[in-house]
Amino acid sequence: MIIQSLELESFRNYLTLSMHFDSGTNILYGDNAQGKTNILEAIYLSATTKSHKGSKDRDIINFNAEEAHIRTYVLKDGLENRVDMHLRKNKSKGIAINGQKIKKAAELLGLLNVVFFSPEDLSIIKNGPAERRRFVDMELCQLDSFYLYNLNHYNRIVDQRNKLLKELYFRPELKDTLFIWDAQLVSYGSKIIERRVAFVKQLNEIIHDIHVTLSGGKEELKIVYEPDVLMEDFEESLKNGRERDMKLKQTACGPHRDDFSFIVGGIDIRKFGSQGQQRTAALSLKLSEIELVKKMTKDTPLLLLDDVLSELDSNRQNYLLNSIGDIQTIITCTGLEEFVNNRFEINRVFKVSNATVTQEN
Repeated sequence: MIIQSLELESFRNYLTLSMHFDSGTNILYGDNAQGKTNILEAIYLSATTKSHKGSKDRDIINFNAEEAHIRTYVLKDGLENRVDMHLRKNKSKGIAINGQKIKKAAELLGLLNVVFFSPEDLSIIKNGPAERRRFVDMELCQLDSFYLYNLNHYNRIVDQRNKLLKELYFRPELKDTLFIWDAQLVSYGSKIIERRVAFVKQLNEIIHDIHVTLSGGKEELKIVYEPDVLMEDFEESLKNGRERDMKLKQTACGPHRDDFSFIVGGIDIRKFGSQGQQRTAALSLKLSEIELVKKMTKDTPLLLLDDVLSELDSNRQNYLLNSIGDIQTIITCTGLEEFVNNRFEINRVFKVSNATVTQEN
């Protein structure tokens, strides 16, 4: 699977853009704030229907326009597919595959699998649990349409239950309707917990050897899933916590509060690891993500590296670059020196300056 070309209209700082990618390594270089990351964001959006930044559609559209268009051409199993995405400021986005409008995001997922790696990802270990949950959710949503379905429904029900909890202050007679939302939370939430358990098991089967190599044989890494509540206890926990939830006016237990720990030598490196340990673990996590996509889809993902090489030392740079030989990769950077120094093969180079992209080879 490879992305062949990308066309943009009124997307971020691009009024119009058309570019064709090589099936190997593509470099986008230029000063900061010129539009390099916006290109990666458009590709990620085409694959997942979501911005990697969590941006809303209206914030992605050019300031001077009411709508934006992304057109992506993907070659998969020898067949060319066109993904059209129509973003509108005041309406939900429209998506079409090969000219046929789709109703659900699940119909798009899997056509283009993307692994996105940015400097912010290097802090995923030390930052808060929301970022670790987001990593798991974004990957699982690409790989498992049932997980996407359950997660969307679960999040919607949490929002509706929280609205009810706020309303109970004014209408306490509605308290008896809480059990309706609780039953749905347990139904969808249990499926999320079950899938996260399996996902962490799959990751651990891959990440161990990668991390041993990346740490020079010094460390073994294990990911531990820390569910906020066990499946078998979820219903009872919601029931016992109703009075607390009514005081807090929010749902205080469930998989929306899960976390994941990273254990090296019996130590939780989220809290007690050095910065070097945390960054090495984050890199191992991303490399494991690539291998997991390969294993589950029997295909290679598209790798997007957003100015991440400048954040790694030479050893980690080399390991990362040596790991992506058979993967189509799009890399953003401010200059080409780091690639020359690493004697890294570059298939296509683009210079990005003030929302203008020029192919140089």
